[in-house]
Amino acid sequence: MPLPLIYHEDYSPEFPADHRFPMDKFRLLRDHLIDSGLTRDADLLRPPICPNDILALAHDRRYIERYMSGELSREDQRRLGLPWNEALARRTVRAVGGSILAAEKALEHGLACHLAGGTHHAHYDYPAGFCIFNDLAIISHYLLQSGRVNRVLIFDCDVHQGDGTARILHNTPEAITVSLHCEKNFPARKAESDWDIPLPKGMGDADYLKVVDDTLNYLLPLYQPDLVLYDAGVDVHKDDALGYLQLTDAGVAARDESVMRHCLGRDIPVMGVIGGGYSKDRHALARRHGILHHSAKRVWDSHGCH
Repeated sequence: MPLPLIYHEDYSPEFPADHRFPMDKFRLLRDHLIDSGLTRDADLLRPPICPNDILALAHDRRYIERYMSGELSREDQRRLGLPWNEALARRTVRAVGGSILAAEKALEHGLACHLAGGTHHAHYDYPAGFCIFNDLAIISHYLLQSGRVNRVLIFDCDVHQGDGTARILHNTPEAITVSLHCEKNFPARKAESDWDIPLPKGMGDADYLKVVDDTLNYLLPLYQPDLVLYDAGVDVHKDDALGYLQLTDAGVAARDESVMRHCLGRDIPVMGVIGGGYSKDRHALARRHGILHHSAKRVWDSHGCH
């Protein structure tokens, strides 16, 4: 059986080409994974749209309705930083469906990866930083409330703190929020995760990988979660436009493999979402995001997950 990978054609709707958010990266990532022989289009799993009732496990219903009908306030639109149209709204709820499907496939097979996801700046009743609905918080509530898991650990390695996730899950002790992020970076006002690990600007591969190893060696035995949600942001990369850390391609690959091996070595299922990554060179960015999926395939093959 191939490594479960989740994607949908809705992920890259028509979008202003000069916008700071690289909306076409999802389609380019899919193309890269097929061109590099990692997967075939026929093997990619297409998710359903996430229904409002599931979104509402982590978000205010009035906020969901305001966004879906294109009635966000000016202030919310400014915080979000994305234009509104119906295709983008559909993309938003489709991608949450994709993250849920990835989590379900990870529970079933040990490992699964999404070709999108990681919208960790979305808050209970407002958007922020290109994030509308918080897939990590939604999955946590959905799986906990349905009894599929008793404890979930979110391991967020995006360069920016997962502030929305931390705030939404603040009163949910069964969902442990862990954020490794560059200290001097967005958001200016940090939330309080269960475990915040602020990193200095300019940190490179070796120091970063030691932090990842030390953190997982401590937290996984401590909490023994039933599932890890891994946000594999590539904005830690030295060439990222919004980053400030200095990881190389090899460092990102070592990080991704390390996280997945730590989890599977303890029989803990893990799912990966791509998180943040910003570059004017969209093809280079797609290849950078693809490091997660190539790393996952190596781990999948060596662990004999199926």
